[in-house]
Amino acid sequence: MKSDEIDLHKELKTYFGFNQFKGLQEEVVKSIITGHNTFVIMPTGGGKSLCYQLPALVLGGTAIVVSPLIALMKNQVDAIRSLSTEYGIAHVLNSSLTKTEITQVKTDIRNGVTKLLYVAPESLTKEEYVNFLQEVPLSFVAIDEAHCISEWGHDFRPEYRNLRNIIRQLGDIPIIGLTATATPKVQEDILKNLEIPNANVFKASFNRPNLYYEVRTKTKNIESDIIRFIKQHKGKSGVIYCLSRKKVEEIAHVLQVNGISTVPYHAGLDAKTRARHQDMFLMEDVDVVVATIAFGMGIDKPDVRFVIHHDIPKSLESYYQETGRAGRDGGEGHCLAYYSYKDIEKLEKFMSGKPVAEQEIGFALLQEVVAYAETSMSRRKFLLHYFGEEFSDVDGDGADMDDNIRNPKKKIEAMDQVVTLIKIVRDTKQLYKTKEVIFTLIGRVNALIKAHRTDAQPFFGIGLPLDEKYWTALLRQILVAGLLSKDIESYGVLKLTAKGLQFVENPESFMMSEDHEYSDAFDEIEIAASKSNYVADEVLAGILKDLRKKVAKKLGVPPFVVFQDPSLDDMALKYPITIEEMGNVHGVSEGKAKKYGKYFVDVISKYVEENDIVRPDDLVVKSTGANSALKLFIIQSVDRKLSLNDIAAAKGLDMNSLLKEMEQIVYAGTKLNIDYWIDDALDEDQQEEIYDYFMDSESDALKTALEEFDGNYDTEELRLMRIKFISKEAN
Repeated sequence: MKSDEIDLHKELKTYFGFNQFKGLQEEVVKSIITGHNTFVIMPTGGGKSLCYQLPALVLGGTAIVVSPLIALMKNQVDAIRSLSTEYGIAHVLNSSLTKTEITQVKTDIRNGVTKLLYVAPESLTKEEYVNFLQEVPLSFVAIDEAHCISEWGHDFRPEYRNLRNIIRQLGDIPIIGLTATATPKVQEDILKNLEIPNANVFKASFNRPNLYYEVRTKTKNIESDIIRFIKQHKGKSGVIYCLSRKKVEEIAHVLQVNGISTVPYHAGLDAKTRARHQDMFLMEDVDVVVATIAFGMGIDKPDVRFVIHHDIPKSLESYYQETGRAGRDGGEGHCLAYYSYKDIEKLEKFMSGKPVAEQEIGFALLQEVVAYAETSMSRRKFLLHYFGEEFSDVDGDGADMDDNIRNPKKKIEAMDQVVTLIKIVRDTKQLYKTKEVIFTLIGRVNALIKAHRTDAQPFFGIGLPLDEKYWTALLRQILVAGLLSKDIESYGVLKLTAKGLQFVENPESFMMSEDHEYSDAFDEIEIAASKSNYVADEVLAGILKDLRKKVAKKLGVPPFVVFQDPSLDDMALKYPITIEEMGNVHGVSEGKAKKYGKYFVDVISKYVEENDIVRPDDLVVKSTGANSALKLFIIQSVDRKLSLNDIAAAKGLDMNSLLKEMEQIVYAGTKLNIDYWIDDALDEDQQEEIYDYFMDSESDALKTALEEFDGNYDTEELRLMRIKFISKEAN
């Protein structure tokens, strides 16, 4: 078959029904048909598979297609079979086949019926298959998902590294490598490993102008934000990616409870369930699939309208590939990622047990992800630059489809602070990780700082009055700029770089993005549901606080007994107008809603009506009770009068964590009778003194109570009495 234009267009129409090729497809097909080694880099949805399918159909012999996923092979084989009257035109050869099926495959290949043979790399290592393939005419070998060859790729598979040796045994046949994502480093690695340095390289643009890129701060209220987003895109298909199976199950459950048709997908589910959930998504029986990265390879659903990353991925390749599943039909595609530096630190910790070379690669890939999440430049420009492609953020295609371009971040000059920070790393002898460097700057002591006597140095506290949040954000931006680095072997220790030392010698402007609202790196602060991205109605919050005072006075209890501040703020955000809706408010149980809710829903209903408020129903996030098993265990154990130490030990908690759980139980409206425990710790007079204090106090804050009693009672004793008080008076 000649590769002239007329023949190719005719074959394209005959087999695929298309009148013209897309992008670089025609040039790639010509390269393959004329027997050249070929390397194709084309983004997801660019039509890669046609590049080798058409040549395979028109050339003599059988083309071998190496693919990493059985599901992907099956999809493609079904698609090819639908184009021809010959069922045997395409086959799969893998471990799932019976002996009879393997015999049929071999017969069809020998008879010249099979044009495409899809194999997993593991199958090619079997001697019987290699011996068989040596005997039959082969047109070429296509290696799909070629980035699996490279250790720098996001989906490295060791068995791919050996492909070249196997292909060598099959004879002198052309090799075609294809990938949807490859940085210049990965491309070089693929060409080298396949020993095709002179291959014809075809690289399509990685720009997907219809995709909108956005990164949001990951707060404790992320579930509310995701539900709100999905309800704004009602009826549209979307994928939510999480890094762990556990998180997939949790998020899927929360969405289901809140009326969103969702299924989970991860490798922990059995094959039947996975296939069923995938089909439900493809057939639009459900709108959303919550998945680990096990989902999506080869899923050819053109109308996915949003891809949400609940957890930031381990590399920009993964991120690009996963976001690329949105808007493959050229329509709307919203790519939303949630970012918290704590997640990055978690991923770094996972790497710390791996060999140093692997850590180094993983760490470098992760730094690029941090840079992308924290950048204030065009995200599209940043991504395309990473893939070795230039892009104009002024008039490039899709230039405004980006949160940084639509809402530019405010920047402030931080040259002097950068110099101060680098000097601290230098003057503390490059011994410390992020935490200790920041503590040195703000003058906070911990055991390590004491051991090295850093608190006695003249520079201790030099970073004040700027706070921990400022220095943490600046330090991350300095790392991204390469002015400091993190040591791989001694996980996370900050080291000087030549670039950083040069900066100290000759300081120059350093514009820092100001709006880092990332959660504190070191203080484990419980962020109440009210501290979300949404602003509570301050007027209503004021009215509710006045109402709480009146109700408390009427019932003869302190205001905090009725509802705590976070609950009132949440009411001013969600506008609950029924007792049932009140049960969805942060910190309000069903019992508490019934006991006090009536006063509040009446006032809120009236306020909503008088002010024509449109209530954000999508913000009423129902709890899945994911933590209810622990709470139930505590309630039952207290009923049985078990020692609090034993209860804590049974669940691997310390006393502080157990008390926190108990506080949540009583504040949400459930009684806990812990007299049996308190009676051993405090006598009757002491208990009465503390009880009376809480009854007369305007606040239940421990700090105030500690000051009031001036050291007579410790924090634990006050917390226990507060639990008793709330249990008795509020519930």
